[in-house]
Amino acid sequence: MTQIQRPRVAYMPDSFHEVNGVAHTSRNFQAYAERHNLPFLCIRAGNRKISWQQQSQRHVLECRRSSFSLKLEKDLYFDLLYMRYASEISRQLKRFRPDILHITGPSELGMLGAYFAWKLKIPLAASWHTNVHEYAARRSTRMLSPLPKTWGAAAEKWIEDGTLALTAHFYRMAGVLFAPNQELCDLLSGATGKPCRLMQRGVDTVAFSPERRTRPENDGTIILGYAGRLSVEKNVALLVEIEKSLLQRGFTNVRFMIVGHGGEEAWLRQHLKSAEFTGVLRGEALQRAYANMDIFLFPSHTDTFGNVVLEALACGVPAIVTPDGGPKFIVRDGETGFVAQDEDFVDAVELLLRNPDRVTAMRHAAREYAQTCSWDAVFDRVYSAYEQIRLPAANINP
Repeated sequence: MTQIQRPRVAYMPDSFHEVNGVAHTSRNFQAYAERHNLPFLCIRAGNRKISWQQQSQRHVLECRRSSFSLKLEKDLYFDLLYMRYASEISRQLKRFRPDILHITGPSELGMLGAYFAWKLKIPLAASWHTNVHEYAARRSTRMLSPLPKTWGAAAEKWIEDGTLALTAHFYRMAGVLFAPNQELCDLLSGATGKPCRLMQRGVDTVAFSPERRTRPENDGTIILGYAGRLSVEKNVALLVEIEKSLLQRGFTNVRFMIVGHGGEEAWLRQHLKSAEFTGVLRGEALQRAYANMDIFLFPSHTDTFGNVVLEALACGVPAIVTPDGGPKFIVRDGETGFVAQDEDFVDAVELLLRNPDRVTAMRHAAREYAQTCSWDAVFDRVYSAYEQIRLPAANINP
């Protein structure tokens, strides 16, 4: 990478320490900058009131969210008072003198980042990691359920379209956009009129590997796995329907392994007859959990990428996903798993349960595909795209 491809990047992510796709990408982005000794400032929410760290070219400013933060999910918040850190953020940005300021969405950090990019005349990049418009629509379903069906559907569509329009208005402030799949890139470009480049996600195939498996290969039990947030927009209710259908078809040796937490956990515990709920796992415990699964199920229709799907493939676990969102770009239908409609999930599972040789072939193909994905390739492309909006030098008054 030549010197002109090494801009000073200030990165302000929605999440960093949490368990979600944005946080996972953000941690790997910082690790990439460290590996390549790139000047990188990460401004994020943390546990201490204000924490400043500097090590070589890496700079970190962490500011704790207040007790007035709105809870969006178990570990996701929006701090209405985060503006109180504006002077400290401004001071560190002026000290670091970034060539690019990169935000990840319309969070409190994203809004502050967009403001400082405008105020300090720093070129702005913005990446789309969460289908906010689809989440808003799915989470309104229960609220709209008392309405007649056609009215409820129309109201849900209005909420989705309105949220997309508002979000697109926010993203128009950036000079270049990033999204994890081409479908979303096309949507963003059309809605904002701005160029959009791919910012996919990678996987550590040393950490996530079939070698992490601790179960015998043929122990008489089939483990169907899920990993991710246990929430309405992830369509986790389908797991219960799959279990019911498999039992009706005579498959009594199937167990579920559910990794994660969320608002639907209590309901799932009540309705899944044979399931292990591990909670949130990290590190080697997460790697072992994937490797001990036989088939990975991911019924979400709203995910922009699906880190968990790629991690499962890296562990040699075939995945079944829906034809909506990012996971369909990861799974090669019929080769590393299946892309199926909700009503076809159980048929796909049964096909694999009755064809162990097919499962073995898919396990090898899944692992081989995952080995072609790397974080370095992902972020090399991001740095190349920065050149579209980078100015010769950051225009920041000290």
